[in-house]
Amino acid sequence: MSKTDFADTTSVGDVEQRPFTVTHRLVLSIAVPMTLAYITTPLLGIVDMAVVGRLGDPALIGGLAVGAIIFDLVFATFNFLRSATTGLVAQAFGRNDVTEQQAVFWRSLIIGLASGSAVLILSPLIIQLGVWAMDTGAAVSEATVIYASIRMVSAPAGLANFAILGFVLGRGQGMAGLLLQVLINGTNIVLSILFGLHFGWGIAGVAWATVTGECLGLIAGFIFVRMTTDRARAPTWSGIFNRPAMLALMSLNRDIMIRSIALLVAFALFVRQGGQFGAVTLAANAVLMNFFLVAGYYLDGFASAAEQLAGRALGARYRPAFDRSVRLTLLWGFCLAGFTTAFFLLFGPAVVDFLTTSPEVRTTARDYIVWAALTALFGVLAFQMDGVFIGATWSGDMRNMMLASLALFALLAWALVPVLGNHGLWLALLAFLGARGVTLYAILGRRAEAVFTFLRDAP
Repeated sequence: MSKTDFADTTSVGDVEQRPFTVTHRLVLSIAVPMTLAYITTPLLGIVDMAVVGRLGDPALIGGLAVGAIIFDLVFATFNFLRSATTGLVAQAFGRNDVTEQQAVFWRSLIIGLASGSAVLILSPLIIQLGVWAMDTGAAVSEATVIYASIRMVSAPAGLANFAILGFVLGRGQGMAGLLLQVLINGTNIVLSILFGLHFGWGIAGVAWATVTGECLGLIAGFIFVRMTTDRARAPTWSGIFNRPAMLALMSLNRDIMIRSIALLVAFALFVRQGGQFGAVTLAANAVLMNFFLVAGYYLDGFASAAEQLAGRALGARYRPAFDRSVRLTLLWGFCLAGFTTAFFLLFGPAVVDFLTTSPEVRTTARDYIVWAALTALFGVLAFQMDGVFIGATWSGDMRNMMLASLALFALLAWALVPVLGNHGLWLALLAFLGARGVTLYAILGRRAEAVFTFLRDAP
């Protein structure tokens, strides 16, 4: 094996092994703040859904859901900015390479601002393509265009915030990540209620609240990064634009982007197929998907701990820390997933009633609550494995397993929906979530053994 065999997946430097101990306390010091940070995002989604749901029009709920899918499809495409930054910064942190940590931040920030500006320019075309692809009817499409057109204004700030969040997570600064997310989403929640209901702007007010929150987050995050980095060890511009480093980042970004697109395609297919059952079923599925979003962001806190600790262990060339970070984050992840599933099985109907005042949407949603509640248990392994593979920057494996799982979802949806209807659609979604985690876990041991053996023998 040569050094180039791992050039696209593992940062290798002239460093000695740097042992450190992974404890429950260390895991929790990263995971708890980030769990609280991430959960503000589905809470924001719940508030947005509740604001629009109070208007009593299923078409507006559907428009919010479809608009969010279009927006998320675009933004998740660029989620590599957060993921790649976290993994590369964590590995530089493990090597104690302060200059490279800052260089990764600047590379990602520049890419984020440039990409966000391009998205904003292309947003009319993107929205029209999204509305055409979803094919949900005139009323839902009109609401979708209003929401998505305004929300796209936040693209440059939103993508730049990915770079900022990835940087603080890569350094294990969970509390900083929490405060930044609380600022962004807290501002969004307050203004969503103010603009959407008090000012009577409706779905447009919800979108403008998002724009304001992202811009405030960018300003605060950039100031924080500048204040907490060592200026004496700042990279030069030639170091930031170092060709091999930029190529390695772009290669990593490419694989994670493909993985993210595949993930959003699966959810877009879920929404589109649900829309074929009518506006009421589409709205019911949109309400229930908030169960999954709550579970997902809840579990993402421990996935973030896995990202930082796995990346740090590779940078430090220390296998025991890597193995223990996998075990502890999986333990905590399954505990949280079980709690989340039990909560929604018990209190799901009350949550649905809070999210919408539409009687027909409430009735339809109750028929599928069990499926939505199970998404946490079926998805937990995928979240944790994503964290480990992101921290290790094994992006090719993530891409391949995601594409295989997407193919399984499409096949099962094609086979089950004609027979079981919307129940079959939810069953296919659970299989998709489970397959992602199982396939990555199956190759984890072999991949780790090969890489750490190489790192041990490297000069």
